[in-house]
Formats: sequence, C-alpha cells, structure tokens
Amino acid sequence: MNSRRRFLTAGVLASAVLTASACGGGDDDVAGGEGGDTTLRMIVNITPNLTEQFWNELFDKYEAENPGITVELELTGTIEAEAKLQQDLAAGDPPDIAQHVIPNPETAELFVDLSGEDWAADTPLFEDYAIDGGHYVVGVGEQIQSLVFYNKAAFDEAGVDATQLQSIAQFEDAMRKLQAAGYQPLQSAGQWVTGAQFTMLADAGVLTDEPDWVVERKNGETSFADSGYLRYFELYESWLKEGFLTQSALGLEYPDGQAAFLAGDSAMYIMGSYFVPAADEAGLSDQIGVFPVPADGTYPPGQFGNMAQPYTVVEASDAKEEAIDLVEWLVTDDEAIEIQLAADGNLRKGFSYDVSSLGEGVQAVLDASPMVIVKQGERQPVHGYAEELNTQVQSLFTGSSAGDVAANLDSWWDSQR
Repeated sequence: MNSRRRFLTAGVLASAVLTASACGGGDDDVAGGEGGDTTLRMIVNITPNLTEQFWNELFDKYEAENPGITVELELTGTIEAEAKLQQDLAAGDPPDIAQHVIPNPETAELFVDLSGEDWAADTPLFEDYAIDGGHYVVGVGEQIQSLVFYNKAAFDEAGVDATQLQSIAQFEDAMRKLQAAGYQPLQSAGQWVTGAQFTMLADAGVLTDEPDWVVERKNGETSFADSGYLRYFELYESWLKEGFLTQSALGLEYPDGQAAFLAGDSAMYIMGSYFVPAADEAGLSDQIGVFPVPADGTYPPGQFGNMAQPYTVVEASDAKEEAIDLVEWLVTDDEAIEIQLAADGNLRKGFSYDVSSLGEGVQAVLDASPMVIVKQGERQPVHGYAEELNTQVQSLFTGSSAGDVAANLDSWWDSQR
C-alpha cells in the first residue's frame, strides 16, 4: 500500500486544483472513485517528532488491516494545519481528515459532530472540547506544557539548584548566574514558538489562581493591561533587555531552536512534554532535567495542557464513513495509541510505554500539579487569539513595550466580539 501513497505539498495541491475538480475529479483511487478503493486525504502536522516516516509507518499498519484504503498525507509545510485546511476548502478541494486542527464556535460547522459515536466519549478531554453540546474533535492523549527543561551540566557549572527555582525572582537570579557562566539562559525561536512559550509560562501563573479569567475577559470584566498578564509582558521586555532572551531567536524555526538547546548552546528551554522524545532520540535524556515553570502565586502552578494528537473529520468529505473509521482506529486501537503517545511524549490514563529518566521527570511534574489548565469550551479564547498573541509577543523582540503589547492585544480582542 505504501507505494501508492502520495504526498501533496501546498504547491503540488495548487497545481492539481487547476486540472481537477473538487475531491479529485476523475482519479479512480480517490474517495468515491470508480476503482472500488478509497483514498483518504489527511492533513498532518510535520514536527521533529511527527516526521513523514512516522506517519508512513503508522498508516502502513492501518492499510494492512484495511485493504482497499489508502491514506494520502497532505503535508502542512511552513503553514499551520488550520491554515492548510482553509486553503484547501477555499480551493474547493477539501481533505477528509485534519490532524492538529481545533474547532471553535465559528468553525465547528466545517467538521463532523462525533457525539453519536460510542467510542468517542472515552477519549481524553472529550467533554472539555465540546462546543454547544457538539463534539467535533477527538484525541489520543494529553500534553502538558508549562515545563522548563534544563541542561544539568550548565546548572552545575553556574551553581544553580533546579529544586529552588519556584518564584520569578529565583528564576531570574538563576538566569543571571547562567549568563555569567557563559550560557544563553533561555532558548526561544520564531514561528509559533515565541507566543507558545509565553503562554506556557503566563497561563500557568495567571490561570492557576484565576481559572475563569478567559470567561471574565469575554464578559469585559478584565483585560490584559489590568491583569497578571501585563506582568509577564513586562518580564519578557526586561529579559530581552538583560539578554536572557535574544532578538535573533526570531530568525530560528522550531526545529532549530530545539537543536540549539540540545547542542548545549542554551541552559533552559520552556516547552511541552513533546520535547521528551527529541531528547531521547538525541541520547541526551539523562543530561537534561525538568521542573514546572516558576510562579509568584500557587506553586507548583497548574500545567497548561491540551488534547494530544487531535483529529477532526471534515464535513465536506466525500468519504465521511471511511474517515470516521480511520479516526476511530487512531484514538482507540491500543497499538496505535501507544505508538502515538511515545512519539510525542504524551500521556493517557491506562496506557504506559517505556520512558526515559526525563519522561519520568515530566510524569512527576504532572503528578504534583494541582490542575491541568485546558482553555476550551467556555474558557476558549476568541478565534485567532493564539496567532495574535504570537504576533504581539514577537513585537517585544523588535522593540515594542509591554504596555503597548497589552493595549494592542486588548484592542484586537475587543474588535473580534
């Protein structure tokens, strides 16, 4: 089956649209084709862990069990999965399944409601992601993301004790010591990484003590400028001035930032649990430690988290029944679940896999956390928030002030109502 799989990048897809009608036109092996077989087109996110090889090997297993089904990967390239989906829909050439796309009230109608599927209710965070009683996404596991990974050798050289880094003041003191020892204290990167790292830090600090903050922001009862988020914008502004973060980090893509940390160029890296497999693959897990992000309030703070490996079935698909069957396999088949959990360092109750010492450290953080912070349902920000936050946080790297960023984000949020 693997020899029949094709990879459609954005450029290839655009060319195909010029010569074929929606959903593959006269191609006999696409969904609904005349040849009797079904090809399911699936948008997949490519990361250092979730490589083309990973997806190939995973779907080889499904194809072997389901003769007549071919999974055709549509790679996101340099754009986000949601943007790729919108691109395909605008071209009149919808895929059947999208991985790593989270529906919201404005986009839910684009996806199949899986509420009537008996198997779906037992998947992780199923109710947390409900939209007006509908369930449009299912996932394999859970991720936690408010984590600081650190270079043990750098900490030893700088005389820093990771177990003592609980408050922001302690964290900043450690960064000064690491800087004096010749290390870049914090590793960041461009693309989506800048805003994501800010979220991993700030949401743990703000939402642990104010879990309904997003609801209050939607109701106009608070703002970024008049809440704990301003404090974190100010921290980023000051960390850039002190060199704890570098402006040049914006020129790095996600894999480059990760590689720089693994190479020992920096001492700490704020990232989600999905970093663990990369450290394992590099053979560096025993040289890296992990602790919860610092906070001035409750410690340890809650862990910002989300559904791991989310899947949606596209409503415009011509092969919804086959697409639902594939998604069911992805999130309920024991072997498929364990493969996916291990690939991205994710967690799911009732499932285990061999983990490194670093993986055990992440599990210990989760066990000690008072909560997992999930910003879905009524606590889901307005559509486009993550992208706008990323833009605003990146503007701190290019000279904007914390006050301006908070005000700009408030203005943008209010304009979306």
